[in-house]
Amino acid sequence: MKILIMDWPGFGSETIKRLLPKMGIDTEVFAFPANSADIRNGEALGVKIAERILASRADAVFSFNYYPVIATAAHACRTKYLSWVYDSPAVLLYSMTVFFPENHIFHFDSGEVRRMRAEGVEHAYYLPLAANVEDYDRMVPTAEQRKKYRADIVMIGSMYREERFRIFRKYEKFDEYTAGYLEGLLSVQEQLYGVDVLTPSLTEEIMERVLKVVPLSEGHGDSYETAAWTYANYYLAMQVTIREREHVLDALSRKYETVLYTPEPTPYLEKVINRGSVDYYKEAPLAMKCARINLNITLKSIWSGIPLRAMDIMGCGGFLLSNYQPDLEAEFVPGEDFVYYESLDDAVEKAAYYLEHEEERRRIAMNGYEKVKRYHNFRDKLSVILQAVEADVD
Repeated sequence: MKILIMDWPGFGSETIKRLLPKMGIDTEVFAFPANSADIRNGEALGVKIAERILASRADAVFSFNYYPVIATAAHACRTKYLSWVYDSPAVLLYSMTVFFPENHIFHFDSGEVRRMRAEGVEHAYYLPLAANVEDYDRMVPTAEQRKKYRADIVMIGSMYREERFRIFRKYEKFDEYTAGYLEGLLSVQEQLYGVDVLTPSLTEEIMERVLKVVPLSEGHGDSYETAAWTYANYYLAMQVTIREREHVLDALSRKYETVLYTPEPTPYLEKVINRGSVDYYKEAPLAMKCARINLNITLKSIWSGIPLRAMDIMGCGGFLLSNYQPDLEAEFVPGEDFVYYESLDDAVEKAAYYLEHEEERRRIAMNGYEKVKRYHNFRDKLSVILQAVEADVD
C-alpha cells in the first residue's frame, strides 16, 4: 500500500511521516501550501497534485484537514482522498467537492459528521484526535523546569483579542435592535454547551441588518455555506469564547493562582499571571505536566468535539478541568478520567475541590492518561483511516 502525504506544518505532521513507514506503509511526501489562496480551486496546484498522484502510483492521498483542491485532483485521478479534520470552524467542508466518491473524511466532531451525513456526504466518519503520548513520556520535567512551569491552574490558548480578530470593533456600529438581539444570543450561548443556538437564531431579517455593518465576502463558486453559518461560527462563536475565557479565568484567579499562556497582554485580567507565548510542542507539554489543574475552555464553534488541547492535557498526564463537550463525555468517564464544569460557579467550586483533594486529582489524571494512551494514540487512529483504502468503513 502506498500513501501520498500532503505535508504542511501542523498537528501530527511529523508523527504521521514517521509512523506510517513503521506500519508497513510506503509513503511519498508532497509539500502542500496549506496557507495559500490556491487550496480551494487553484488550477495550477491541482494539476501538480494530480501529476504527483499518477507518478507516485499512490493508492490514496492523505492530509490533515480537508482541501477542495486535493479532492479535485484525487477525483480526477480516481484515487481515494483521506482527510482527518481537526480545525473548527472548517468552511472548506462546505465545498461541493465533499460529495466526490473518492473522499473519506474523518472529523473530530461527531456533530459535524452527523451534519455531513444528513446532507449526503456518504464517506464522513467520526474520529477523535490523538495525543502523541510516546513523545510526551520522554519529556520529563527537570527540577528547574518544575519550578518554572508550576502553577495551581493553567490555561494555554488564545484570548482572541489579537489584532487579526479586530472585526469585533464593528459591533459598536450596529443599530440598537440588532445589538440587543446579538447580545442576547451571546449571553444564552455562553451558558449552553453542546448545542448551537447561534446559527438557527440568525434570521433573514437579522442577517440583513448584520451584513450592512459587517459585510462578508461572497462565497466561492463551489461552496454552499450560508452567511448565517459563517457569521455564527466565525464571529459570534469566537465572541462567546472570548467572554467565557475571560469570565472563567477572572473568577478563578480571584481565589487561586491562575496562569495563562497566550501571545497578547491581558491587563483586563488583573489577577491572572500571563506568562506569554509557549511553544506548543516543546514547552506546552511541560507546562501541562507541572500544573495541578489544566483548564480547557473550548472554542464555541466546536459544538461536540474534543479539542486537541484536552487530548494533549490527558496525554501528558495532566488533570483536565473542561467545559462540557458531548464527545468528551462519550469517550471518557467524567469524574474518573477528567472533570467538566457546567457553569462559572461550578468551575470555581470544582477547582477548589480538586486543589484540596490531591490524591483524587492525581488518580483522575492517571486514569485519563491511561485511556488516551490506550485508545487515542496515533497508531490506532491511523489504522482506522487506512481501512478506508481497501474498504469503506462505517
